[in-house]
Parts: sequence; structure tokens; C-alpha cells
Amino acid sequence: MIPDASASQAASVDGFADGRDETPNERADRNWAEVLQELRVLQTGTQILTGFLLALAFQPAFVALSQGQRTFYLVLVVLAALSAIVALAPVALHRVLFARREKNIVVAYGHAALVAALATVGALLVGVVAFVFDIVLGGAAAVTVGVVAGVVVVVLWIAIPVMLRSRGAGA
Repeated sequence: MIPDASASQAASVDGFADGRDETPNERADRNWAEVLQELRVLQTGTQILTGFLLALAFQPAFVALSQGQRTFYLVLVVLAALSAIVALAPVALHRVLFARREKNIVVAYGHAALVAALATVGALLVGVVAFVFDIVLGGAAAVTVGVVAGVVVVVLWIAIPVMLRSRGAGA
């Protein structure tokens, strides 16, 4: 097989044979823009869930919750706050390192924070669904739906991406 000349040239420019002719700074800028876009999507969903959770405490039916349900609710509120804090951490780092030519550090930190935020949001989504089912149908339904939602998150967010990544590594 004859190597692609443009890929070889791109590899010689920035060390990556992906067909892009980018300088390391251009690659860092593009990667940062991609991380920011993913964080925006994640943050929107997190804000909606957080708003939903915070509004629940002020509903008249909230007083009818059992102590276990209140504890579960508070765990979900903490998860919502934690997911927002983690998702915003790369932006805070970017502000601290702004104009210091440290974009690669910001991108690496943004990636790590995004993965952590996905984990907290995944737990939050599963928890909120289980919480609602617990209120509406009871504990057994909550456990069933929580397990199913957890499996779906693990399959779609971890198993399939890892499988596709490993297939792509050999191509």
C-alpha cells in the first residue's frame, strides 16, 4: 500500500498522521473548541436536571417523602452540584492560564474533567429516573429502572465507544 502523502506531511508537521495539516497550537485550539462544545451539551442537560431537583423541594408533596427518599434526593442534589462544578472546572483553569501558552494543559485537564463530569451525570441520570420511579411506583420499580438505566449508560457511554475505539486502532 502506498502511503498517503498528505497524511505523511501532516505527521511531519505535528506528529499525527490523521490527514490534518495543523501546527501543535492549531491542534490544541481545535481540541479545546471540541471539549468546550461537549461541555456545553453536558452542562445544558445538567442544568435542566438540577433545576428539576431544586424545584422538587418546594413542592407540597415533598413533605410526604420518607426519610430514605429525602436522603436519596439530597444525594442527587449533591451529584447535580458536583457534575456542574466538575464540568465548569476546565473553564476556570482556562481563565487562570489564559494567554500563558498552556493550551495543551487546558485541553488535557478539560478532557479529564469531561470524563469525570460524564460519570457524575450518568449517575445523576440513573438516580433521577430511579427517584421518580420510587415516588410514583415504589422501591422495586425504582431498582429495576435504575439497573436498566445504568446498564444502558454503561453500554452506550463506555462499552460501545471502547469497542469502536479498539476496532479503529487496528485500521
